Amino acid sequence: MTISRSMALKLISALVLFGAWEIAGWVPVSYAFPTFLESMSALIRMALDGSLFVAYAETLKPLIVGIAISGTIGIAIGIWIGLSNWFDWLFSPIFIVMQSAPLAALIPLLVMVYGIGLTSKVFVVCIMAMPVIVLNTAGAVRNTPTNLIEMGTAFLATRFEVITRIIVPSASPVIFSGLRLGVSAGFIGAILAELKITPTGVGDIITFSRSIADYASMYAAIFSIIVLAVIFLNLLEKLEIYLFEGNVRGYASD
Repeated sequence: MTISRSMALKLISALVLFGAWEIAGWVPVSYAFPTFLESMSALIRMALDGSLFVAYAETLKPLIVGIAISGTIGIAIGIWIGLSNWFDWLFSPIFIVMQSAPLAALIPLLVMVYGIGLTSKVFVVCIMAMPVIVLNTAGAVRNTPTNLIEMGTAFLATRFEVITRIIVPSASPVIFSGLRLGVSAGFIGAILAELKITPTGVGDIITFSRSIADYASMYAAIFSIIVLAVIFLNLLEKLEIYLFEGNVRGYASD
């Protein structure tokens, strides 16, 4: 079985990273920095005793809900902003401020208004993910080639058909790039919410492991979040190729 060039490069990159991690743990860089093998041993232990899956059952709730809301509403608002200069002027500053606002300072306000339950954590994920999705979508729609729109109009396409059959497919690469960035930001928001609001899920493993100096488990939990994020991003890439097969372009990894 042959391995594609992109897969080979990814495997080499992973081997270099994990090798450097192992060496840094042996040096050691810090007494609180375990080796890669120690961290993987802790990850396997948590997986076998079920604690990792119980933690993810809590972490994925606000993450999935927040990403679903951010993706659905964010893309719709982004298309709306991209199609209308008036809505661009009205709403773009809001999302620019959301993107640049210090989230850690906003979390106490969210807790004060919505408590320490699921709602506050979903809001944190949305605040992290939605601005990226909205602004990328708006920019992609705004930069749709004019000649494509004029061609559709010349062939008597309705406004709805121009949007759904010309503008959205043309903007899909940048829209999905924004969606991938939004998912990455959503993962950060989900963990930040668990660290700052209530120590539940994977955030609880990180906090508790750090408090008892079990750094191997702490790094294992962080590593598992990164792996899950990479899986989500790759699934989004596959979904884009499936939905817009005629508009596929190469990725840097290909």
